[in-house]
Amino acid sequence: MSFFKRFGEFGLILQLLLGIAAGVAVGLTAGTGVMEVVVSLKYVLGQFIFYTVPLVIIAFIAPAIVRLGQNASSMLFTGVSFAYLSAAGAATMAAVAGYIIIPHLSIATEVDALHELPEVLFQLNIPPVMSVMTALITALLFGLATVWTKAQTFERIFSDFEKIMMHVVTRVVIPILPFFIATTFAGLAYEGTLTKQLPVFLKVVLIVIAGHIIWLTVLYTIAGIISKRNPLEVLRHYPPAYLTAVGTMSSAATLPVSLECASRSKVLSHSVVEFMIPLGATVHLCGSVLTETFFAMTISMMLYGTLPSVGTMALFIALFGIFAVGAPGVPGGTVMASLGIVVGVLQFDPAGVALLLAIFALQDSFGTACNVTGDGALALMLEGIFNKEKK
Repeated sequence: MSFFKRFGEFGLILQLLLGIAAGVAVGLTAGTGVMEVVVSLKYVLGQFIFYTVPLVIIAFIAPAIVRLGQNASSMLFTGVSFAYLSAAGAATMAAVAGYIIIPHLSIATEVDALHELPEVLFQLNIPPVMSVMTALITALLFGLATVWTKAQTFERIFSDFEKIMMHVVTRVVIPILPFFIATTFAGLAYEGTLTKQLPVFLKVVLIVIAGHIIWLTVLYTIAGIISKRNPLEVLRHYPPAYLTAVGTMSSAATLPVSLECASRSKVLSHSVVEFMIPLGATVHLCGSVLTETFFAMTISMMLYGTLPSVGTMALFIALFGIFAVGAPGVPGGTVMASLGIVVGVLQFDPAGVALLLAIFALQDSFGTACNVTGDGALALMLEGIFNKEKK
């Protein structure tokens, strides 16, 4: 059985890699006519995937809360607290690195114009029944209220809904993800992001990716200490989720694969996985926060000739952690949610904001992959706190 499970996991990775390769090949060689079809397909697939995300959140978080029983409230507080501390810690590390590294870098400030993507030919609008944050709050409130009132009917409803959405995820969402990833990379290649913009900021992007690796190491080390379990038993199952996040650039869109990967770990319980992984996809954005913090400091040096003061960065980090918890788990959600403090605290002008958006887009996929992978560490922390006796 384990052989077939491993083969299935490898097959998913292979499909994702093939999707990335095919997308890049199409984007570099296709003409406007072909890209019109690709962009339209991406639009339709994206509409469907994001339609399912709020339903998945409710279907997995609410039953998980019900199963957790009286521990639900304390686990929720602990999970959100860990997400905030992870984001603030990642931003602090990025700020310290920025003060040390950025003054010694020589980074180009010009960004080549992108090749504009053609317009979508066919739009099949499938609006979600609610926003991601609305779904999260709904799942939390209904789950907690079901526990408080001991409503057995709702317990059965949530249990059945969980089974329904699990089949939707495994039979529909996951099979179409490689195609969505292929269309995403085709668009990036066609625009010129992969061939024009990336070399301009290659040094900064590489530094940020190294920061992701360091922070994930810190998170999983802390998780291993708290849980007294081997963190590699969680981390080794995450390559499919990491690659999916690289392709989708969205924690929310990666959620089905993240759940599947975390559930394979022998040291994570079913209830913790189905609680923390969907919650983390919405509130835990450590990689994106780390990235934006370092990029913002770099742009400050580029455009304004100086780095923000330590006091300014401390205020920015404290507020950014809160904004990150409420940021939508969609491409660019972190930077969009933080524009208020970027302008208000860091005093960026429109040119600085535009440059931040451009650079952030270059690595958004890697920041998202760090977010998703870090969710496994937070789940392991909760496992150690709330399931101390489980082996």
